Amino acid sequence: MSLIVKVGKAGKKVVKRFLPEEKHHVSYTRRIEQVKTSQRLVAMTFDDGPMDLPASPDKFGGRSLTDLLLDVLKVYDAKGTFDVVGDTGENYPDAAGRTGQADWGGVKYDHYPDINQDERGGAAHNQRLMKRILDEGHQVTNHGYRHVLFGKKPFVYGKREHFTSLEQVVEDLKRLHTLLRETYGYEMTMARPPHYVDKIAGGFTSYDAYDQMGYLYLAAAFDGAGWLPIRHGTAQESLKAEVDAMVAPLKKTLAENPDALAGQIIFQKDGYNMDRRTPVAFGLKEQLSVLREYGYRVVTVRELMKESPFADVGRDDPAFEKLVQLQKKRAIVFSDNRLRLDAPMTWGELAMLLAPRQQAIGRRLARIQGTGSPQHANWGAMDWCAEQGILKYAMDPDGPVSALPREFFGPVKNYTRRQVYEAYLG
Repeated sequence: MSLIVKVGKAGKKVVKRFLPEEKHHVSYTRRIEQVKTSQRLVAMTFDDGPMDLPASPDKFGGRSLTDLLLDVLKVYDAKGTFDVVGDTGENYPDAAGRTGQADWGGVKYDHYPDINQDERGGAAHNQRLMKRILDEGHQVTNHGYRHVLFGKKPFVYGKREHFTSLEQVVEDLKRLHTLLRETYGYEMTMARPPHYVDKIAGGFTSYDAYDQMGYLYLAAAFDGAGWLPIRHGTAQESLKAEVDAMVAPLKKTLAENPDALAGQIIFQKDGYNMDRRTPVAFGLKEQLSVLREYGYRVVTVRELMKESPFADVGRDDPAFEKLVQLQKKRAIVFSDNRLRLDAPMTWGELAMLLAPRQQAIGRRLARIQGTGSPQHANWGAMDWCAEQGILKYAMDPDGPVSALPREFFGPVKNYTRRQVYEAYLG
């Protein structure tokens, strides 16, 4: 694997250990990595396709990689979630990076499936593959029309061009969304940022972009490793090592705890790795065989979320059905997809429960654009509630609620989120 990526992954782990724990806020956009369920259900995502080039090495008679993946999924009665791009053909002038490095497919931009072969990848060029994906019951999500970074990622992609405003990011997302809707009659509901880069110039993040699109943030809890290049002797030996890296951790995890992957999302790639090989073409069937052995059903992320839309509350909770209905209309879930029902509610969370979605999102974005500085995730909702006379401007959005407006809740003995939501629901 590229030394830069190796060092970057290791460094990220070290830095994370010394940084304060990431703070999450109630949000309309939630990062979906896994859901709470006792059922052996799992989802698998495939980034960067569709790809109309053969596997590498090609041992399948020239059949396209995306077709191969769909063939294997069909044999195992599995449904995938394909996080597709639109077209990277506009990402020129550019040059290829070095094979084995993070910029292998382009120095200034990404090119899928590879530089100077952009017309063989992406939804704009591969209607047959897109139609097959949809006809066979798989899910499609938004990975950006041009697969351009939302913002800077200097350590790994120091020479990479990126979007410079929230408007550019949203325009790119809308372009792919419109393509899917107008060409296939398909409405996407989830998205994943290219290379998981969240920060956007101007104090915004991918969450702000997805708020405008009405998307959930598609993440993953388990790395299927099909994207990771490993150099180990000959090309054939390297491929074997890459396939082993896909299968061995899966076997080990389930041998230690057969329920370990219940409700999780597994990450894969529908394309070349940095050494221009496709271990996923060889290792996917082995992964699916292991999952079947342990009684898992592989479903779309959409189906997985029908089991539970939350990471910490499942069907065994007495308030589950009411909370499922409430979250469709109001922001009650944290950005990491947890409800944290038994913790005290804050003023900001109360405001998100009461404020209309358009006001909560629109006022915050306007505030950031007006001041040029980041704002609390719940600022827009707080501002609307204060203007309505429900709350006061002086209230700390992170401060615990000490009293509730009786016209909304009546008498409430405690102020945990569970009790406030139950009172709100009547």
